[in-house]
Amino acid sequence: MIRFSLICEHEHEFEAWFRSNDDFDTQKKRGFVDCPTCGSHKVEKALMAPAVSTSRSQEKVALAMGEAQKQALAQLKALAEKVRENADYVGDKFAEEARKIHFGETDPRGIYGEATPEEAQSLAEDGVEFMPIPGFPEDRH
Repeated sequence: MIRFSLICEHEHEFEAWFRSNDDFDTQKKRGFVDCPTCGSHKVEKALMAPAVSTSRSQEKVALAMGEAQKQALAQLKALAEKVRENADYVGDKFAEEARKIHFGETDPRGIYGEATPEEAQSLAEDGVEFMPIPGFPEDRH
């Protein structure tokens, strides 16, 4: 995952996580990237200094987080968990399964899994509705 510093047309600065640079570009083109302050979809990458992640620097980030950010993060984690609890995990077959559901080749159901940026782009071009589920560091343990 890559953390980008972003800025909207109204100069609101914020950060967001993406799987890759291509993932950011794809989500931006589809209108999934918007400013949390004003809702503008005119968002660009801001200049940012490189950061080296250590357990010590992660502690500082957690301590610097305000109450509103902690609540938003908790809500986002809860939403991602609810999606996972109510959907079938299909692993790297996500694009294939999503397409089957979209074209009526299999019964509709909620699914989640992994897709490459190219697969996501192809799904979007085919009109398949989907959205990324955020991943959190503790999900990998």
